[in-house]
Amino acid sequence: MNSKFQIGAILRNRLALAGLAITVVVILAITLGAALMPHSEEDMDFVNLLMPPSLEHPFGTDAFGRDVLTRVLIGGRMSLMISLSAIALASVVGTMMGSLSAYHGGWTDAVLMRFSDLLFAFPSFVLALFLMVVLGFGTPNIILAIALVYLPIFARIARNMTMLIKEEPYVQAARLMGRRPLSIIVGEIIPNFSAPLLVQASIGVAFGIILEAGLSFIGLGVQPPTPSLGSIMADGREYFSRGPWVLTFSGLAISFALLGLNLLGDGIRDLTDPRLRERAAP
Repeated sequence: MNSKFQIGAILRNRLALAGLAITVVVILAITLGAALMPHSEEDMDFVNLLMPPSLEHPFGTDAFGRDVLTRVLIGGRMSLMISLSAIALASVVGTMMGSLSAYHGGWTDAVLMRFSDLLFAFPSFVLALFLMVVLGFGTPNIILAIALVYLPIFARIARNMTMLIKEEPYVQAARLMGRRPLSIIVGEIIPNFSAPLLVQASIGVAFGIILEAGLSFIGLGVQPPTPSLGSIMADGREYFSRGPWVLTFSGLAISFALLGLNLLGDGIRDLTDPRLRERAAP
């Protein structure tokens, strides 16, 4: 597949373009936009409590007079950072675990996959909730909890793909040349199923944001005074009748980010589908 086809396929996929555009806007907003805001996420103004949206405060203020837009941008940065870190950790560890399991088989496969099945046995949020109770508060623990939730997904993808690839001639040739199993897995096997991993990672980041927001909403995630989208929504719930904009705008921010990431994931899936490539190839 040449670069000309890649560019043409991306331009023809409107959902992928929309997802990419939304994701870029979100990233620019939480990085450059947050840095350019005239208000601090922690500055309190007891004269302007629960002020509705205005030119000075586009998203209004909360019960402590803090600018909601600034807090949403900073909170979005925190939520995205946690989700990206967790999915990166889950993808690396899960991919290696699944590949080693399929390549070696035997007791290695039995032990690693039973651990994966154990994590799969619990609903995602219930498992994350249990892990946070066990691990305690703190951003590193949130990242670890979300990573453990998504680790078995990457492990299963890697195991299934490695089972299909490990008997290919080029893998057998690398084995006959005396290369070590880890070198074969990293150099020959994993690069040949990177596309489904990339698709799963983009979708995983979206669901990671939901998990982090849910944990912060119930008080087990990011702790005050550091804002996150979940904690902002939790604050807005307390005084929704008097200031609905706090909960509304933070919820819309999460929805907007999730929309972009899911559209981007769907677009990547379409562009890496061999059947799509055959139809689009000149």
